[in-house]
Amino acid sequence: FKSQLLLEITHDFFPFHFISSDVGRAVHAPAHITEKVVQLFRSKSEFTFLASIQQKSSTSGVIFSIHESEHSYFELESSGVREEIRYHYRFKGKPRSESFPYRLADGQWHKIALTISASHLLLHVDCNRIYERVIDPPQMELTPGSGVWLGQHSHRHGLFKLNYAESRLTQLEGCHCERTCSANGLVYRDKELWVEPENCRNCACKNGVVECRRIFCPLANCSEDLLPVHVDGNCCKTCRRFLCSFLSGYDFCAEGLICGENSECKNRNTKAECECKSGYASIHGDSTYCEDIDECATQMHYCQSNTVCVNLPGSHRCDCLPGFTRVDEYSCTEHDECASSQNLCDENAICTNTIRGHLCTCKPGYVGNGTICRAFCEEGCRSGGTCVSPNTCVCPSGFTGHRCETDIDECAEGLIECHNHSRCVNLPGWYHCECRSGFHDNGSYLLDGSSCIDIDECSLQTHTCWNDSVCVNLPGGYDCVCTSGPGCSGDCPQEEGIRRNGEDWKPSFDRCAVCSCKDGQTYCRRRPCDCGDPEEDLFCCPGCDNRPSSQCLDQSGRTLYRSGASWLYGCQQCRCMEGEVDCWPLVCPTLMCEYTAVAEGECCPRCVTDPCLADNLSYDIRQTCKDPAGIARLSGDTWHMPKSPCTTCKCKVGQCSMNKPIVWIF
Repeated sequence: FKSQLLLEITHDFFPFHFISSDVGRAVHAPAHITEKVVQLFRSKSEFTFLASIQQKSSTSGVIFSIHESEHSYFELESSGVREEIRYHYRFKGKPRSESFPYRLADGQWHKIALTISASHLLLHVDCNRIYERVIDPPQMELTPGSGVWLGQHSHRHGLFKLNYAESRLTQLEGCHCERTCSANGLVYRDKELWVEPENCRNCACKNGVVECRRIFCPLANCSEDLLPVHVDGNCCKTCRRFLCSFLSGYDFCAEGLICGENSECKNRNTKAECECKSGYASIHGDSTYCEDIDECATQMHYCQSNTVCVNLPGSHRCDCLPGFTRVDEYSCTEHDECASSQNLCDENAICTNTIRGHLCTCKPGYVGNGTICRAFCEEGCRSGGTCVSPNTCVCPSGFTGHRCETDIDECAEGLIECHNHSRCVNLPGWYHCECRSGFHDNGSYLLDGSSCIDIDECSLQTHTCWNDSVCVNLPGGYDCVCTSGPGCSGDCPQEEGIRRNGEDWKPSFDRCAVCSCKDGQTYCRRRPCDCGDPEEDLFCCPGCDNRPSSQCLDQSGRTLYRSGASWLYGCQQCRCMEGEVDCWPLVCPTLMCEYTAVAEGECCPRCVTDPCLADNLSYDIRQTCKDPAGIARLSGDTWHMPKSPCTTCKCKVGQCSMNKPIVWIF
């Protein structure tokens, strides 16, 4: 059993989809849930993420991730190997990480809550506040292509081994909900048609809405001995023969029948009658006085679907909807913006004429909303590379490869020559000359490492020479010289007691190390691995683990690494440990310049002379810290505690943070 995750979903959020196979696993939110999450994060600058987790020690994985292409906008990770919780996010288009030393992987259930309020971060574990920090405000302008993942970084990476949970998760498929209509006490299915003869209307059910239109009556073409008349039960006039005699040509209206202004006198065969004018109806069955018929409200018009009905006294008018042009009195046709070039489509988009407008669709090899289309590289461009055309990346300096996925190792290729007091350390996109053991920088931090000077362990009292020996400083180290006499033993003092000269032991602070005492000096190193020993500790010797289940896929899903192997990904150092990937931020060299900036595709800041190009202004007097002595420190300043030389303090956006490093002696 490795790990378990519980997710409580509220506000009509449905369970995550779960798909598992031999090569990967996918626990992700469906598209409609992802869209809701994207909308929530876009509209909120304050949010809290809560989860319950039970994690076995020495395991690592991502608890929750909002990931798009190569970028993580929100990612919460737990590393049991390094015993820390990590929060990954983006600021001004560049990756940021916050690490919190905490042992979450202890085999017990824990509740974890991460709250972000603008630049304020709170981390709770089991309802106890364990960290509070000021960070760069996270960038939450999520794109529609973002994915929401549970228990993993993306499709095939950062997986928690949910051995128990995987046996219980199932994929829930949504069902289509048909919308019906109710009319006259009856229920009609979607798209069903019916006739209302009493109202002379044809009706239809469209997505839960009843739509009715007046029955169209053709003109009754009657012969001379027939008259068009209304017959009960029929909506249209029919021709009928009159059997009574009448006086042909006699004007009964001349006898003085009075009709209202909206009606007119009509001669019948035997008398005169008032008849409502076209577009008017009788009041209470009396045609002497008539009122206007609202053909639009009563659906007694002939306007087609691309028009809107406008009622007029005694009539109505059919106006064209926006984007349509008139065909005849009752119908309009859609205006083709694509043919007339009156569209907003990008030059790399295809314009499709639609009802009331047009649709812009990016051409194959391009993505976007149609009005803006950018080139799409199917595998993405890594390391700050730019996709300039379909599946074509232009790499920044220091990177190469089809996807700019390969860092140029300036150190291995001999492109860089560091001072002999330093060694070349490759970094993504560039390099760094790091002071060798026994040397430290004099404060000028020269790029070639020539500012590295010897550490005088003897004068600084950082040596391990016993009282019966004399410390002698050497370039890059020191020596313990015994004075003459039988009292010079060469033993080494340790916290747990005296270690004899020549003695080897396993330190309590690291199960994978072995220490030796030689002539008063203590040397600690990684103990050698014996892969032929079946009892070998695989935690200390992961390279001896040959089990297929202990291999790891890298973030691209193309390279398979053995347990214990390491690689660089983005701005993180990654390592495969028993089938799980653990990544942590790279340690960047210290810069003493006033302005720094992180170049596109790189991870560590460089010095810049133009303050407008700087990512942060270390001299900003508006953001200061007060150290325990009451001294105001500028943002970005670092210093050592007077009574605690192993503690380093840093002023970070107005907040003091302390760091106690583990010191190794080699």
